[in-house]
Amino acid sequence: MLTARSLGVALAILLTFNNIGSVRAQDTLVQNAQDAVERLEAASAQLSSAQTASDRVKALTETVRAYEAGLQSMRDGLRRVARRETQLSTQLAAREGEVADLLGVITTIETSTPPVLMLHPSGPLGAARSAMMLAEVTPGLQARVDALKSDLQEVQNLRVLQQNAATQLEDGLQGVQEARTALSTAIADRQDLPQRYVEDPIQTAILVASSETLTSFADGLAQIAESDGLAPQDVDISELRGSLEMPVSGLKLRGYGQRDAAGVVRPGILIATRPRALVTSPTAATIRYRGPLLDLGNVMILEPQPDTLFILSGLAEVYGDAGQVIPEGTPIGLMGGQAPEAGAILSLSSEGAGTDRSETLYIETRMENSPVDPETWFRIGQGG
Repeated sequence: MLTARSLGVALAILLTFNNIGSVRAQDTLVQNAQDAVERLEAASAQLSSAQTASDRVKALTETVRAYEAGLQSMRDGLRRVARRETQLSTQLAAREGEVADLLGVITTIETSTPPVLMLHPSGPLGAARSAMMLAEVTPGLQARVDALKSDLQEVQNLRVLQQNAATQLEDGLQGVQEARTALSTAIADRQDLPQRYVEDPIQTAILVASSETLTSFADGLAQIAESDGLAPQDVDISELRGSLEMPVSGLKLRGYGQRDAAGVVRPGILIATRPRALVTSPTAATIRYRGPLLDLGNVMILEPQPDTLFILSGLAEVYGDAGQVIPEGTPIGLMGGQAPEAGAILSLSSEGAGTDRSETLYIETRMENSPVDPETWFRIGQGG
């Protein structure tokens, strides 16, 4: 039922934007929507054939991702619709005088009787010349009338489209919320992940209470590993440096070593995301810590290889347990904020990109207890 609704929404997206914008923009929007359909179909097949809890988690993760991609296609399309409607409405408002004159000429021609049209003060020759001039002017008038009718019809169609999009958005937002809930349940029920070590909650609580900075906490984790004789991982992902996917879709707000609004320099990057965006592990890794820390909100610390940590902070929810070894692409949490309602998304459709990314994820990368630029590990583009 969940995936069937997903497919219906994605197909509606595809049909909605099939005739909007330029050919290139139209092709891009349709392709993006079609990709969402195909991803949802694949997720549906995975979910139907899931034999284990991990299989179900993987299928639901892809369902959420496909929903997010589909809703993004709708946002992009609605922005184009709103811009086009504004453009046409502005043009029509600027041509009010021209339209009035045109309607006056057409009304005069249509209401004049044929004998009157044939009379001319200069006699038959003048009447013939007038007829020739009218014959030349009429096609131009007709073309202007047709263009005006086309613009008015397009404005009407765009407004109807936006009204219909509200219903499609409601279905999509409800569907993605159901998928997130199902995903959280599946993760809680999962028992088949490898466990590299068992966390000592007392030791962790003492470290959290005694740490004044993220750096001191990360150093403390390294000392715990040494004192407990934690077996090092036989993993080397150095060849993946610079090619890892971002843990979340978003836009970079602040780069490595840049000052924030308070003038504080932080050795990480800040990514703007949409509310309730899904955050996943960029590679296979051991969960070294998950939970609240200092004033950073919920923090997830992953160890993909010896002496390397990926630190993610600012999540509203975190998944998994310390000591678990998770595969690449595993959901590790959700961003905070309130998922927007359809009306809010529609109102954002005419604004610039990025206005709906109200949440922020801080990413710090540490190697041998020292911070390094995360962009040496991750492919950071313009986001989605």
